[in-house]
Amino acid sequence: MRLTDCHNFHDFRRLAQRRLPGPIFNYIDGAADDEATYRRNTAAFEDVDLLPRVLRGTNEVDLSVTVLGQKLALPFYLSPTALQRLFHHQGERAVAAAASKFDTMFGVSSLGTTSLEDVRKFAGPQVYQFYFHKDRGLNRAMMDRAKAAGVNVMMLTVDSITGGNRERDKRTGFSIPFRLTLAGMAQFALKPRWAINYALHEKFALPQLDGHVNMGGGVLSIGKYFTDMLEPSLNWDDLAEMIRDWGGPLCLKGVVHPEDARRAADLGCAGVILSNHGGRQLDGSRATFDGLAEVVDAAGDRLDVMLDSGVQRGTHIVKALSLGAKAVGIGRAYLFPLAAAGQPGVERAITLLRDEVIRDMRLMGAAKIADLTRENIRFRRSA
Repeated sequence: MRLTDCHNFHDFRRLAQRRLPGPIFNYIDGAADDEATYRRNTAAFEDVDLLPRVLRGTNEVDLSVTVLGQKLALPFYLSPTALQRLFHHQGERAVAAAASKFDTMFGVSSLGTTSLEDVRKFAGPQVYQFYFHKDRGLNRAMMDRAKAAGVNVMMLTVDSITGGNRERDKRTGFSIPFRLTLAGMAQFALKPRWAINYALHEKFALPQLDGHVNMGGGVLSIGKYFTDMLEPSLNWDDLAEMIRDWGGPLCLKGVVHPEDARRAADLGCAGVILSNHGGRQLDGSRATFDGLAEVVDAAGDRLDVMLDSGVQRGTHIVKALSLGAKAVGIGRAYLFPLAAAGQPGVERAITLLRDEVIRDMRLMGAAKIADLTRENIRFRRSA
């Protein structure tokens, strides 16, 4: 199977599975507990029918949106995710370059494997996915660094004050540095090409946490990082202080309750991202698309509402935009392509999604994003 054989999310996933050692593939692919929310995130989109209009003259389609003060050429962006150089040695550099080429938004995670400064060399709107740590000095240092690097938007993740129960990782012993079970080691042995690439390129690091996490003397379990280093007492007062200190657009990632959206607006947030971390935190949490209309209604015109988790198709993006999302984030939908082929893989994934959205909007009779409204969709369960 080659990159040119990939035409959708599932094709990229299969190619990534062929190329990645099992523990790393399962880190991307897995979710919390029984992975029910992970499955529901995508299934929720299928409970809604599109209601196209005809004879609208939609030869030219404008996909541009403005979200969090940033002008994007596409109504979807590449959500910040952790550990990308484990998936492909180019890591965040490949993703940032691809996002820049298509003039859409990308971001670096606190657990990113490429520095903010390196990624900021690529043009285009960029965000910083900020994890709030127990070490308040670390929080201040990270925010100052993001300002100095020229980050456009601060994205505070609020659904990860402790780690989700990711049982696939427990079975393989996935951690940084690797401390694998026998089964995990056997899966690495089956993928020598990945091991060669990992050994020949720059040493793995977490540049945003330099000086705060010891990568040499111990093992960093991702679950342990969330449990031991992040601040479980994070509250609205902390958010208010952070909004003041940042001084620019700040959005909350991980909101699912409409009342939390209202409170975020009251404090001066620029936006909220309706997200359950791709089903990787609280299993049984509501699928993001199921709750989108309520959060949009709660936010009114005071917040830009975005959505991620479970997005695999252009029609998913069109449905979310029709319900009022200002933009849609993708995660696994670019991570599998990254793992499969580096920057060319990410570019192919963006191209395919872009072309799907254009085709879908033409068929919907929508020439611009503002033409997509709730009149375009029908929920089957309420019909």
